[in-house]
Amino acid sequence: MANLQTNYLGISLQNPIIVGASNLVDNPDNLKRIEDNGASAVVFKSLFEEQIQLEQLEFEEALEEYNYRHAEMTTLFPRLEHAGAKEHLTKLEKARKSLSIPLIGSLNAILHESWVEYARQLAETGIDALELNFYAVPKRMDVSAEEIENQQIEILKSVKGAVEIPVSVKLSCFYTNPLNFIQKLDKTGVDGVVIFNRFYQPDIDVQQIKHVSSHQLSTPSENKLALRFTGLLYGHIAASICANGGIHSGTDVVKMILAGADAVQVVSTIYQNKFEQINRMITELNQWMDSNGFASINDFKGKLSNKNIHDPFVYHRAQYIDLLLNSEHLLKRVTLP
Repeated sequence: MANLQTNYLGISLQNPIIVGASNLVDNPDNLKRIEDNGASAVVFKSLFEEQIQLEQLEFEEALEEYNYRHAEMTTLFPRLEHAGAKEHLTKLEKARKSLSIPLIGSLNAILHESWVEYARQLAETGIDALELNFYAVPKRMDVSAEEIENQQIEILKSVKGAVEIPVSVKLSCFYTNPLNFIQKLDKTGVDGVVIFNRFYQPDIDVQQIKHVSSHQLSTPSENKLALRFTGLLYGHIAASICANGGIHSGTDVVKMILAGADAVQVVSTIYQNKFEQINRMITELNQWMDSNGFASINDFKGKLSNKNIHDPFVYHRAQYIDLLLNSEHLLKRVTLP
């Protein structure tokens, strides 16, 4: 049987399959099932500063609702305060104690000071590493890409200076040049990058003429983006590379490792195929390695990266050019009326 061990963020993992942050991991029973099915690590549900702020506001409004029923009363609840991040941190501590595999914390903050303070609090729970979620939804036209990137680099520096555990950055693909920004993160000392994050997108119900929530699970066709940038990054940065998005099978894991990934994160495939999918993916990876004569992950990691292939255009070419050049072949496969 092949050796599936890999190294991610300086942490030795029993295989490359990490369960990413989601509501799934908020349940202790689910954590046990994730571990029992062979996942090598878990990223705990993200701590969202924005959510904490909203809850605090709603809490304060609820307490103040009856404050002025009697003129002599200043407040009915003078000592009550919202718990803030305490509930999340307590759950994280319990999860760390219940798991024998590495546990990675996840953080979404807003203010520079908040990134640092919450990072410290998360690290104190005993987690093995911390994942920062960097993104910037465009809201103002007068904010430049350089300004956003510089702010995020400064946040990374501060967090790295505040905690002693490994720090990774999970980032969006919406940078003018993701390769350049990842290089900056690497030079700043990031321990790993996760490419790429999937975000909530607004939607409109045309029948009711109103905005609606729209959250869809990923499909395997979406992993081509992570594949491209993994292949371009391999061999050019010191940080670990973790591929994310549209990774649903053992075959998808093999593709990412061939491109140069140290590990992958999965979520959607577990929602669709249950926790047993983790074990199936591990089995598929094992079988592929055995059938191709690879004894370890390192034997084929990056084998098809941009650094190690002879065709310099595979990861740079716009795919529609191939489609145009092969249009006759494609037409034969299409049934025309």
